[in-house]
Amino acid sequence: MERIFRILDDTHTSATFFIIGWIAKTYPDLVKRIAEKYEIGSHTMNHQLVWEQSRSEFREDVSSSIKLLEDITGKPVKYFRVPGFSIRESEPWAFDIIKECGIEVDCSVFPAHHSHGGLPSYGKAMPSIIKHGNTTLKEFPISIKQLGNHNLVYTGGGYFRLCPYFLIKYWAKQQEDYLLLYIHPRDLDAGQPMIKELPLLRKFKSYVGLKGAEQKLRQMLTDFQFIDIGTANSKTDWDKAPIVTIQ
Repeated sequence: MERIFRILDDTHTSATFFIIGWIAKTYPDLVKRIAEKYEIGSHTMNHQLVWEQSRSEFREDVSSSIKLLEDITGKPVKYFRVPGFSIRESEPWAFDIIKECGIEVDCSVFPAHHSHGGLPSYGKAMPSIIKHGNTTLKEFPISIKQLGNHNLVYTGGGYFRLCPYFLIKYWAKQQEDYLLLYIHPRDLDAGQPMIKELPLLRKFKSYVGLKGAEQKLRQMLTDFQFIDIGTANSKTDWDKAPIVTIQ
């Protein structure tokens, strides 16, 4: 976290931190420190994938994390991102629960296939209004690059670590209307211990590109100016945003 603070300070970048509840419970002083300068959103209490839970379990996972974060910071929690982009076509009810828990802006949609989920039928990655039944929810989906018949994610996590920076910069410049960038603290920690027992593919996904990730992120935040979710929300003309109906 100290590394992330330095990077944001050095590049004069605002950010939104999506925090897992059990981590907030373990490190409340760190959460307070983040909240003094940056926005905070929920990343659920236990980081369980949506489709591994019942509706009641997911509701408790989301609502309990929001209450905890609000108790620690004294500020309302209005933003949310689901663990692992794990809302699939078969779990549209998750958006109902997210809205019921008081979330105003969601960042959970992965508009492509994903090992944990994804909504490949979502359409273009841009600020949108999700509609499911009587639920409407503002959505900032993860950015994608269309290559032939495939949608490629390149602006976050292992995708960001894996892609060479010249490609990231080139593709990002083509996304003049909307670009969302995310990072995990571990994505920047080249000194973390390696779990040797992991399967080879999982090991590749977890550790590829760690050594160059910090410099890559610094360059990205120097070449482009990013804003936090709250600022993006206020700058978006939601009356003109496309409505994505999810059955």
